[in-house]
Amino acid sequence: MEQAVTDIDQTVESGITPGGLEGTFRDVLSKDHARRGKPPLHFADMTEKERTATATSLGLPKFRVRQLANHYFAHYDTDVANYTDFPAQLRSDVQRAFFPRLISEVTHQVADSGTTIKTLWQLFDGSHIESVLMRYPNRATLCISSQVGCGMGCPFCATGSLGLTRNLSAAEIVEQVRVAAKAMAEGKVAGGPGRLSNVVFMGEGEPMGNYRSVLAAVRMISAEPPFGFGISARNITVSTVGVVPGIKKLTAEGIPVRLAVSLHAPSDELRNELVPMNRRFDSGQVLDAAHDYYLTSHRRVSIEYALMRGINDQPEHARLLARRLNHYGDHWVHVNPIPLNPIEGSKWTASKPEDEVRFLEILNSAGIPATLRDTRGSDIDGACGQLAARVLNKRS
Repeated sequence: MEQAVTDIDQTVESGITPGGLEGTFRDVLSKDHARRGKPPLHFADMTEKERTATATSLGLPKFRVRQLANHYFAHYDTDVANYTDFPAQLRSDVQRAFFPRLISEVTHQVADSGTTIKTLWQLFDGSHIESVLMRYPNRATLCISSQVGCGMGCPFCATGSLGLTRNLSAAEIVEQVRVAAKAMAEGKVAGGPGRLSNVVFMGEGEPMGNYRSVLAAVRMISAEPPFGFGISARNITVSTVGVVPGIKKLTAEGIPVRLAVSLHAPSDELRNELVPMNRRFDSGQVLDAAHDYYLTSHRRVSIEYALMRGINDQPEHARLLARRLNHYGDHWVHVNPIPLNPIEGSKWTASKPEDEVRFLEILNSAGIPATLRDTRGSDIDGACGQLAARVLNKRS
């Protein structure tokens, strides 16, 4: 592992967490992690100055950049052939310069009467990521990926089995949002035309391991057109397994996104087994940082807790979790116990329904708001990474 890390081309962001080259935890890397290169430069990755310079090189005046932004962010359109307000003789040049294809659909799976669509995307380097679009009666939520694979190594997680290949660029992240927003607007999801309202960074990858691109994407997702998609920052959730420096940086940003912490265990002894990152930042440090985020942002923190049969789902686990959360006071968290989508052939399996109910009862009786997560797509490789892992295994 040390040799693999040492050999990484340092010009390519590795996703290694702060201090990740040494110490008690480092990212688990996939065998083809190193020297992946960078994706083609896309409009969403360009600064305003770069956009203007590129337009000038094509003989376009500055106002054309604003038109491009309006097509991209307000109309979700990257097919310059449709841009009737652009000179016809320059459309192919504009397409190549600003909108190289970053993600291409490999396959998709549909569940829940057409209201859940899981898509496997291929990137420029042959890597794969997943996103899941879920439509509810009062909202439409997109779960997106921030890395190819994940380096956190949680043993019950399908993405963790892949290891970390590379970080996504901000544009690769934003493109997942654009395509989903376009699908909603065009009525391609059951229920007719609608609007993408929520985005959660809970797909492949540890968002704090790709902080710069994730924050750039958050700003574009939440800015009003023609600078972004106009999805309220309050409807964006950034999840982490507990990378404390990342939580502290997010706190300082002052952007009112929701923070979600994947805790999964009430004690360090158990969490060390389930979430290897706990060996660097223990649960006390993680909860301290999460509570500071609440105090600064005045937004309740979500505690994600994957329920695993006989491992972390018993009454004693629920009581200990309630005590630890109540230590910080009232009304600062909401717990989301999540029925596990088990990996095929894994020893980690879903809790019994009666244990799920009892877990919720104990938390609620202790004054901890808790809601069992609605598990969408359990019949279509629902957990993030399962579809990518299946394709990868077939190739192998």
